[in-house]
Amino acid sequence: MSRSTLVTWAVFTALLSMALFVAACSSDLSGPALVGAEPVQAASQEAAEPAAADPAPQEEVAAEAAAEEEFPDEHFANLLELDPSQFDHATTIDNPWKPLKPGTQYVYEGITVENGEEIPHRIIFTVTDLTKVINGVRTVVILDQDISDDALVEAELTFFAQDNEGNVWHLGQYRETYDETEFVGGRVWLVDLPEGAKAGIMMKAHPEQDSSDYSQGYAPAPFNWTDRARVYEVGQQTCVPYDCFDNVLVIEEYNQEEPGAFQLKYYAQGVGVVRVGWRGDDSQQETLELVEVIELDEEALAEVRAHALELEERAYMYSRTQPAELLPAQ
Repeated sequence: MSRSTLVTWAVFTALLSMALFVAACSSDLSGPALVGAEPVQAASQEAAEPAAADPAPQEEVAAEAAAEEEFPDEHFANLLELDPSQFDHATTIDNPWKPLKPGTQYVYEGITVENGEEIPHRIIFTVTDLTKVINGVRTVVILDQDISDDALVEAELTFFAQDNEGNVWHLGQYRETYDETEFVGGRVWLVDLPEGAKAGIMMKAHPEQDSSDYSQGYAPAPFNWTDRARVYEVGQQTCVPYDCFDNVLVIEEYNQEEPGAFQLKYYAQGVGVVRVGWRGDDSQQETLELVEVIELDEEALAEVRAHALELEERAYMYSRTQPAELLPAQ
């Protein structure tokens, strides 16, 4: 599905009003069932990324102060401009560090920490065979499902495209949240929607250590997407349940809303992300390992496609109506 880059004020208002849609629809809309891979045994605690010790309160304050000093507000305003003329084959995403072949599904398992308790965590990341035109660029649609303690808590459509140089761009996302699989609400931002939203780079064509950081996209309040990334390490080795890898690239990601917290993503050439870790003052302390890569058959891919289109429809359902108005005086 595609839409014009000329968005009417009604649609703009409706998308920003998605919270109102939650109140109207959460009682009779359920979230999508899990699609794709069957559950597999959770990764063991020993196999997961080693957890850092909890910092003392004074260390947390020092970490936040250091992060604020290293990344002042104007740092996060250093954004990228998308040039649609540089995307001749945008949906052929063959960057060796982040290949996105339609029909490929990645399954990750690990843990997150909530109130000091380790919670089993599972991600199913599927490259669909859907495309969507955003701001003049045709993107590949990703369905990302987030399962916590065997319950679907979030589903997301993310939109990626590759430019002529081989950089993989992120052009926005639609995210839904659930309460025990019941639909709670959704929120969408795309390039130039709302005004000021920008695309960013998820993977450079030639990532090099000691290079400057870069924006992974930007959306103003209430979305507050300020993610940035930089090359943290190169030439690493790591083993996960799926396989062992040499020459691993580690990308460090962070944002303005969580000073001092850093997510580490480990990339293997020809595969993509194989491990997720963390450092610093990260409250969730998420760790993930790649446990399976599946090439979906036509039936399984069609099922994924159907669920992705359900999310897409909910993202635009409210925009098909006129904004609410005051009742006329009686």
